[in-house]
Order: sequence, then structure tokens, then C-alpha cells
Amino acid sequence: MRDVPIGDFLDSLADRVPAPGGGAVAALHAAQSAALLGMVARYSTGPTFAEHADVIERVLVRADALRADALELAEDDAEAFRAVTETYGLPKGTDEEKTDRSAAIATALAAAAEPPAAVIVAAMHLVAMAEELLPVGNSNVVTDVAAAADAARAAATTARLNVEVNLTGVTDDAVRERLEATLEEVDDLAARADRVTAAVRERIGS
Repeated sequence: MRDVPIGDFLDSLADRVPAPGGGAVAALHAAQSAALLGMVARYSTGPTFAEHADVIERVLVRADALRADALELAEDDAEAFRAVTETYGLPKGTDEEKTDRSAAIATALAAAAEPPAAVIVAAMHLVAMAEELLPVGNSNVVTDVAAAADAARAAATTARLNVEVNLTGVTDDAVRERLEATLEEVDDLAARADRVTAAVRERIGS
């Protein structure tokens, strides 16, 4: 997916195929957020920003790493969703086949919930990085900090839906509890992202 031209990706997204879908889009929101933070950090280096060089460097390294991770999650999500669709095609003519099919579906749904859950975790880091970068980054690109926060917010809220839709079929209690705990972080994350955007808008006089 990382090497596919954006036009081809959008064609696939618009097509009547199982994947890519919303989960991949959530991960790409996160990747774009990370890219924006990396750009702002790169514009915030040099003598003018020497006092905050440690923060800038930490954000830069982490943003680049999360951008790569998010692209992998986009691919993982597409693969996991394809696996789910395959399990629904398993035979169910006998009681044994029905039992095996149900178990396979539950396993596949639990696996499919993992990439969007990881996107939420990534988005949490991205919003925290936007909060760090906002007061110390280059003011000429401050709107990109808000754009990064908004993209991270979109990543998390979109990913939440994809966790929730898979969660209905997860039968492992420990897995369900862990996923639900991740979902509980999204509202706070969204509120923090909104505060970053509000602070930027206030700074630019909107």
C-alpha cells in the first residue's frame, strides 16, 4: 500500500472490494498526522529554537517512526479484513463445521480489531506530540500542528468504529477488556486534539 499512487489507492477504496476500507483510512490519517509533525519539527531547528532542541528532536524521531508504523497498520488492517471475509465463506453444513466456522470468525474478528486499536494508541502519541510542539515550534507552520492534531483525532475516531464493529464478535474476555480500555481513551484524545486546534486558531486570530 505504501508504494501505491494515491489515485490508485482511492480507486481501490471506492471500488466494491473488501479492502482497503475505513480501517486503512484511519491508519493513513495517523500517518499524515505524523508526517505533518515531522515537517513542523524540521522547520523548528537551528539557533532560533536551540532552547527546545531536545523536544524538537524527540518529536521528529518519534513522528518519523509513527509514520512508518501507521503505514504498516494500514496494510495490516486490509489483510485482517480480508481474513475476516474468508472465514465467513467457510463451510457450515455440519455441526462440526459450524463450530469450527464460528471459532474461526471469532479469531479473525479479534485479529481485525488489533490494527485499529493500535491506530488509536498511535493517535494518542501524536496528539501528545502536537501538544509538546505547539508552544515551541516554528510559528510560521503552527497551523500544521493543528492539522496534525485534527488528523490524529480523525484517526482515533475512525479507528474506534472499526474496533467496535469487530468487538461484537470477540469471545475472549481478556481481549475484549483490553480493546474496550483502548476505546475509552478516544473521547479524551479527541478533546485534547480540539484544544490544540482551538489554541492555534486563537493564535492566528480566528
